[in-house]
Amino acid sequence: MPRWSIRLLAFALLACMTAAHAAEIPVYGYRVVHAYPHDTGAYTEGLFYKDGYLYESTGQVGASTVRKVALETGEVVQRHRLPKQYFGEGIVDWKDRLVQLTWQSGTGFVYDLASFTPQRNFRYEGEGWALTRDGTHLYMSDGTPVLRVLDPETLEVVHRIHVTADGEPVRNLNELEWVDGEIYANVWLTDRIARIDPASGQVTGWIDLTGLFDISRLPDPGDDVLNGIAWDAARKRLFVTGKCWPQLFEIELVKRPAR
Repeated sequence: MPRWSIRLLAFALLACMTAAHAAEIPVYGYRVVHAYPHDTGAYTEGLFYKDGYLYESTGQVGASTVRKVALETGEVVQRHRLPKQYFGEGIVDWKDRLVQLTWQSGTGFVYDLASFTPQRNFRYEGEGWALTRDGTHLYMSDGTPVLRVLDPETLEVVHRIHVTADGEPVRNLNELEWVDGEIYANVWLTDRIARIDPASGQVTGWIDLTGLFDISRLPDPGDDVLNGIAWDAARKRLFVTGKCWPQLFEIELVKRPAR
């Protein structure tokens, strides 16, 4: 066989191996279980579920809030407004506290979880996008393919997770949620959620939410995108929504056949 033919064959085999590896990442669709009301004035940046309520952080300079929301009705039962110069981002609970990021100011806030009374500020480098937690650490996204692992008491970085899919960095990781040992991450400006193995940083699955809600119906469809994941661990319920969406959806995942 000519040398150039051997090279072509080698490249073809490599391409086939790469394609086969890519196909190993499963893709999940969804089934809507229930739709709940959601405030169309809530530019959702952070979301989690706790004790029957949703806790939500909303963005936009001059309009950012932290709020406690009744799931069934969408009623805001408690609210804290950020100082006007801050653009609110992700939130997470830790013990009796609530931790919140802001976008480009490098400033985060710690509140009393029950009253939303501010307790202290903290600083970090770069942008703040989202937060979630397991039982020992907080996880922070900043729009890059790298998740920061934080000590929940000092809020200092103790480790970093480089997120990849098929060996390629996954950018624009946004809202985060810890779900049964995995990190779920909205990929900003897409209809996809990445399922991430926190030990390796590898994407173990994609959740495709195409068609869940028609954002062209919204006043600003360019910005009012999918963003917001909450998990009810006790009842195994997964909730998703978007910025200024009129509904929050409880969904079940449906694995698609391998291609």
